[in-house]
Amino acid sequence: MKWIAAARPKTLPAAVVPVAAGTACAHAAGGIAWAPALAALGGALALQIGTNFANDVFDAERGADGPDRIGPVRAVAAGLISARAMKLAMIAAFAVAALFGIYLVHVAGWPIVAIGIASVAAGIAYTGGPWPLGYHGLGDVFVFAFFGLVAVCGTAYVQLAYVPALAVWVALPIGALATAILVVNNLRDRATDARAGKRTLAVRLGRRGALAEYVALVALAYAVAVVLGGWCLLALASLPLAIVRVRALATAVTGAEYNACLAGTAQLLLVYGALVATGLVV
Repeated sequence: MKWIAAARPKTLPAAVVPVAAGTACAHAAGGIAWAPALAALGGALALQIGTNFANDVFDAERGADGPDRIGPVRAVAAGLISARAMKLAMIAAFAVAALFGIYLVHVAGWPIVAIGIASVAAGIAYTGGPWPLGYHGLGDVFVFAFFGLVAVCGTAYVQLAYVPALAVWVALPIGALATAILVVNNLRDRATDARAGKRTLAVRLGRRGALAEYVALVALAYAVAVVLGGWCLLALASLPLAIVRVRALATAVTGAEYNACLAGTAQLLLVYGALVATGLVV
């Protein structure tokens, strides 16, 4: 159970939805290749879990997950899993991702090597290394790029051997809503992150600025759905859910309320992504 919790299953829609959306783009542009699509899904999940393990151990080592943390318990900081064991699990998860990557290189060529290396490096550098991205306010850019543009466009590429313009457009709202999950996480942890020297955008912008960022990301998602038009307008069916999520975050105070907002934003990404994917397949 502690390992399942450390994998942070509530964040995994951020890995699944971009692959589903990229596969729907491949369908719309010419056809689905199921084996590469499933390999992309396996690789994305392994990368996400490996990144979550990395965040757990490196945040603990930097003192960001102290006893006053109001979010879910982090395994290494709480003494449930040793730092050594978590680092080994991180390596194992990235190794699994590499196995899927080897197959995808065979299918789609050497560009996948660059994507894979960059994804693993970013997963580690988010909270680890000499200049961790998340500690310098770059986590939001990292999530938007890798869970949006790289994941959606990369999934389409391994099936089509090129990136259709549609995939770039679809990557924008998927990346935006994935980033919104991070905004909730960082807004919840703003006080403890500041004390640990973790200068996330939520720390830099303050509560009102982070809320504004969240609203802007959600608004971008629905604006792109309108621009795409056609059956992609199905995504607007999730707009009432988005409004509920915005209001909930605006009034959140306790750790439990923020945690519910985080899970709710992941749910919003899942629903929005499913509706867009359905629109592209119809």
